[in-house]
Amino acid sequence: SCAVGSGDRTCDLPEDEFNWLLKEEVHAVLKQLQDILKEASRRFAVPTPGMEAQLKQENFILGIAKSSQVMHFTFRDDKQWKLQQIQDARNHVNQALQLLSSRDESYHFKTGAEVNKLMDAVMLQLTRARNRLTTPATLTLPELASSGLMKMFTPPMPGDVMINFYINLSKLCLTVYQLHVLQPNTTKNFKPAGSSVLHNPGAMFEINNTKFEVSHVHKVECVVPWLNDTLVFFTISLQLCQQLKDKISVFSSFWNYRPF
Repeated sequence: SCAVGSGDRTCDLPEDEFNWLLKEEVHAVLKQLQDILKEASRRFAVPTPGMEAQLKQENFILGIAKSSQVMHFTFRDDKQWKLQQIQDARNHVNQALQLLSSRDESYHFKTGAEVNKLMDAVMLQLTRARNRLTTPATLTLPELASSGLMKMFTPPMPGDVMINFYINLSKLCLTVYQLHVLQPNTTKNFKPAGSSVLHNPGAMFEINNTKFEVSHVHKVECVVPWLNDTLVFFTISLQLCQQLKDKISVFSSFWNYRPF
């Protein structure tokens, strides 16, 4: 029960505490969640026309050592390429923020079930956002060969090289595949590789009626500090949601016959 004379509230019944929880504490948690997720969303900010100067450009060095072949490529100026994992994670964060802002301080929650429904919806978006950063997409080698990324470079990537960028937790990863064409008399044991985040030497695939084998794989990665910050924000937010659900469940145990 509540402490008598606490200055904030005085109540003796669990029902009084529950009403206070619905009226006051739920909104305090929602405000805290909004503040955290706005900070997470700010990490994903993209430049808009006229606002580019406010965003600091980040440069990351992904160098491959001990390579006998040096190749120089740059991203084309006439095309824009965005890392899909970042786009998806940002969209899920913004959807969570929209859910939270739909219940402002003037809104009165009538049941615990209503709070739980909102928390479940927010947690679903946050889990999806986190999963996009912690679980890179698996691709087949033909999918990688035909991806938009392969068309982004100048000069164009040679036919015996493929690359892939992806996020894994707080790291930006670059994988370079060197390929060689399988001659017709060597393809009797041809077995195309399935989907994978990282393909190994010896993986085979076919595209445009030509069969290839991966001869060498080079992988490098670097830490992106703001991605680590964002993952921490997701963890804290999910914990806050779960703690609020746990409090609701404590009260519902008092009145099993009431639809909390």
